[in-house]
Amino acid sequence: MCGIVGLLARRSDYRDDLGKLVTPMLDCMATRGPDSAGLALFRSPLETTSRRFALYAANIEYDWQSLADRCQRELDTQASLTFVENHAALVSPVAVNTFKAWLKKTAPEVHLLSVGQSIEIYKDEGHPEEIARRFHFSEMAGTHAVGHTRMATESAVSPAHAHPFTAGEDFCLVHNGSLSNPYSVRRKLESLGIAFETDNDTEAGCRFLEWRMREGDTLETAIEVAQAELDGFYTFLMATADKMVLVRDAFACKPAVVAETDDYVAVSSEFRSLAHLPDIKHAHVYEPAPEQIYSWSV
Repeated sequence: MCGIVGLLARRSDYRDDLGKLVTPMLDCMATRGPDSAGLALFRSPLETTSRRFALYAANIEYDWQSLADRCQRELDTQASLTFVENHAALVSPVAVNTFKAWLKKTAPEVHLLSVGQSIEIYKDEGHPEEIARRFHFSEMAGTHAVGHTRMATESAVSPAHAHPFTAGEDFCLVHNGSLSNPYSVRRKLESLGIAFETDNDTEAGCRFLEWRMREGDTLETAIEVAQAELDGFYTFLMATADKMVLVRDAFACKPAVVAETDDYVAVSSEFRSLAHLPDIKHAHVYEPAPEQIYSWSV
């Protein structure tokens, strides 16, 4: 199973209330995935060249401030920090590769969830309602968000295996379905020097798309290439700093529904998670067609 949700706010006041609108969507999809859940939130880009590094530690009492202090001291950089339980967001102008190498050496117990000027990811094991409450999803503001509730079918239940998956900067993917050739895709990418963190099939799809974008493709073009490379069943919902994109495989056996108004675009695995949205009775509600790429800009 698994449930996917996404919401892109076109109206400024809906952006202020993005968390209030998307949290019930995620909670409702708990019946499709009670094992773990996650949310990728996109805000307006940072005004400087800094990046936001979203971090996770298994220890709920992890000393995040000590990590930020060491980052400033050892990398000779500025670093501001916010944290909630075992998740933190560190904002710094340090080079991404420099930070990754330092983090791996200094704090191998800390996992880098995402990096970029707009994105911040929260994900963990547990019931979606509990995770939304722990990390205060309903209080978050942003331009758009994508979320996922997971019922594990092909790899372990863990924070690392939870969705959203991310690669590169300001890009993430959530997936309902299963890929049948993730290891051939993985071998191809590893031969190009691309490292993997899990054995989850979704990571192969995520890293393939990000690789194509680094090679110069738009996300939409990357998806067209992926449709010839990736085998299996999937509904993919993706997001970058300025757009949200949806695609289903040729058989479209994994459910999806879209609701569009002048104020927002909402995506979910089932309509019932959209029923609370403002003016939903007058929204254009439809089932996305197989293999068609749907792209909405912020």
